[in-house]
Amino acid sequence: MPSVADCLRQHAPAYLETYGDRMPMGHRKILGAIMRCRTGELGGVVYQCDACGREHWVGRSCGNRHCPTCQVDKTAAWLDKQTSRLLPMHHFLVTFTVPQELRRVLRANPRAGYNGLFAAGRDTLQDVATCTRSLRGCQLGFFGVLHTWGRDPTVYNPHVHFVVPGGGVSADGSKWQASPTNFLLHHGTAVKVYKAKFADALRDAGLYDQVPKKAWRGKWVVDIKPVGDGRAVLKYLAPYIYRVAISDKRIVACDEASVTYRITPSGEKRSKLRTVTGAEFVRGFVQHGLPRGFQKVRYVGWMSANSRIGLDHVRWLVWLLLGWTYWLGSGHAPQAERTVRESPKCAECGCPMRIVRIVHTNCRALVEHSRPYLDSG
Repeated sequence: MPSVADCLRQHAPAYLETYGDRMPMGHRKILGAIMRCRTGELGGVVYQCDACGREHWVGRSCGNRHCPTCQVDKTAAWLDKQTSRLLPMHHFLVTFTVPQELRRVLRANPRAGYNGLFAAGRDTLQDVATCTRSLRGCQLGFFGVLHTWGRDPTVYNPHVHFVVPGGGVSADGSKWQASPTNFLLHHGTAVKVYKAKFADALRDAGLYDQVPKKAWRGKWVVDIKPVGDGRAVLKYLAPYIYRVAISDKRIVACDEASVTYRITPSGEKRSKLRTVTGAEFVRGFVQHGLPRGFQKVRYVGWMSANSRIGLDHVRWLVWLLLGWTYWLGSGHAPQAERTVRESPKCAECGCPMRIVRIVHTNCRALVEHSRPYLDSG
């Protein structure tokens, strides 16, 4: 089956020749990196089998964060880390999106637009939730993940998912204030506040005048869902952290004219096939490229690394509320599962291999050692 990289190698050169001068430099770099990934154009890695002594050559990975090949292993590592950080508390998934009329502005100004989307959602959660009866005056901690696609990678749909524990730390930091399991904040108030804050963010970025007036009169969506202990929603979000638009397993066919892939329409369980032209596939993929250095996962409140309230202290407060302190102090604390990356296996005998050389494109050895090479792919 063809991969995303195969489809881009097939169709991106013609796309770049036609539209390259009008494309952002960042998008051209994304395509260039993925098209060369593991082809040998970036050099190679020489593995040696510990058992039979055979050597195997593998093209070096591009390491680009938009490359579906290079980011596979990072997904499992992120999921392990976030699962270990979950509190033994009910959680909510709060999604902020924008009307259709605003998407053109965000696509043309991704850095300012995405920053505004994050900031408006974050401030709405903090302002509205902490005014509810159960969370009044407390300090929240949560994180958000940016998505710019939906079920079809050719559709541009920017939105942010926030995973919010059902509670917060009291103002004096002495106790945990829990919310009801089925209520975090008032939906109608959240929509009004979010719209106003997003408008302020666009004014600060100088983009407000580019938005059609009918966008502010349209329907704004703030979706609030209880998600239990949060584990299921982390599994849902994890593939999107280190993947862009579409994965290799969804590609069905690729020829000189078109690309066929699977999509699962909203509300349906059975997937369908969709065929688009090669140029449409490249355009759909590259429109989800992020600005250089942009953080698509952001932590807020006591989940932030620079918070004065540590996550361990917050977890202790939750344990106190639940009466777990004796049980946990007896050495029965739950342990998060860790995914260990296995060494590559020899194609001849199936035994583990180690890296002995890293070579440049001209076959000159860059590194010669017996230590494991931390390749990005």
